[in-house]
Amino acid sequence: MMPISIYNTKTKKKDVFVPLNPGQVSMYVCGVTVYDDCHLGHARSALTFDMIRRYLEFSGYQVTYVRNFTDIDDKILNRAQQENVPWNDISERYIQAFYRDMRALGITKPSAEPRATEHMQDILNMVEGLVHKGMAYQLEGDVYFSVKKFSAYGQLSGKNLEELQAGARIEVDTRKQDPMDFALWKAAKPGEPGWDSPWGKGRPGWHIECSAMSVAKLGPTFDIHGGGKDLIFPHHENEIAQSCGYTGKEFARYWVHNGFVTVDKEKMSKSLGNFFTIREIFEKSEYSESLTAECLRYLFLSTHYRSDLSFSDKAIEEAKSALDNIYGLMQRLEEFDSQVNNLGDEDWERPSKEFAKKFQESMDDDCNTPKALAAFHEFRGEVNKVMVKGSSRVASKNAMAVFTRFGQPLGLFQIPSKEWKFGIIRSGVGKASGSSTVTGFSEAVTPTEESIEQQIRLRNEARAKKDFATADRIRQELDEKKIILEDRPDGTTRWKR
Repeated sequence: MMPISIYNTKTKKKDVFVPLNPGQVSMYVCGVTVYDDCHLGHARSALTFDMIRRYLEFSGYQVTYVRNFTDIDDKILNRAQQENVPWNDISERYIQAFYRDMRALGITKPSAEPRATEHMQDILNMVEGLVHKGMAYQLEGDVYFSVKKFSAYGQLSGKNLEELQAGARIEVDTRKQDPMDFALWKAAKPGEPGWDSPWGKGRPGWHIECSAMSVAKLGPTFDIHGGGKDLIFPHHENEIAQSCGYTGKEFARYWVHNGFVTVDKEKMSKSLGNFFTIREIFEKSEYSESLTAECLRYLFLSTHYRSDLSFSDKAIEEAKSALDNIYGLMQRLEEFDSQVNNLGDEDWERPSKEFAKKFQESMDDDCNTPKALAAFHEFRGEVNKVMVKGSSRVASKNAMAVFTRFGQPLGLFQIPSKEWKFGIIRSGVGKASGSSTVTGFSEAVTPTEESIEQQIRLRNEARAKKDFATADRIRQELDEKKIILEDRPDGTTRWKR
């Protein structure tokens, strides 16, 4: 098992990943607050940690993956009041909507999905323990964590306490001992739901929920804590303070954060009309659910998970085109029917071994999915060269196995190639539209026999010059017009509609 390095927000560098228990990984990822449908930012986080979990399992680790639901919160209560329905109806509705969206995206189910309301006793135990240790104080039914009692506060965000006090997003409450102190328990207001506690009826603060659930499911110290980079401060900073304060032990050992999603290089927001829910993308797509999910997944993985990702018409069209190239080759491999086998084992083994090495090196280096995808396309070019020389059915099946096996940790290339549809995908996310209008495939113009033969001649000339990019582009253009090319071992090319 080769060492995996992962960027640790806490240390501000790539660290070699060494789990607490050999061969086992414990990972907690902050889930959603269930008061509305999930948007593309939620999809980015879900896909990022699904990829990390998949690759760790691919590398031989047994992964315990916990992702929570925040099912009691001000936003949930406000939504319930607007709709004049019970607050838990809102929570349950959007938990089910979240499951729907994750199924559509092809996200593997976590080992556990705790809800905050299911862990109320764990939360109360942690709050009470912090009060007894003098790290928290009661104030008129509320309980606050005293930030100054935790000397390491700011270690994750990398700021000192004075800087955080000047620029933090905190609630203004003049009753608190210090402006930075944050709520562990909130007294219930009239008409609000409440749970019994030593301080009266109330409900937990947001930060303490994740600490209590992660410790309950994974223990006081676990391997990886993940989420979007917007959670670094204050949420994750506060989690560290209260968890370490309560247990007296190290909390998460590696902190992993994914970047934002922008639309046409602008921050996604409802006011700009470029805010897209996962449900919208799937409902307005003319593709099958699995194919739409594959395009989204490829697009997200084509940018490193720590970098911000720009979602646009051009970006998703490029993702679809890249997938067409891979699936086009897979389709040809399945149809390959050569009786000639003039290649030795080394002709096949060399490119497959080189690919496996590059793929693993890329993924072991902080899950560098853009480099891993580049390795797939380089391998595709090598396979095309092998097919031109002539190969056996066994070699063709081996090539297919490489795509499906190494695509699995990325969640790619798992669709039967015969079910793949070629063509342009347009997401309709331009500013003029103001809403998502995934339109599906472009109309294909039926080419004449003369134009097809001309394209094949140009492709053969490009192959002779080793200009495989041009050759692949011509094949793709013909694929889009429903023209199938078959390269024969004798160097000729046949075609059929």
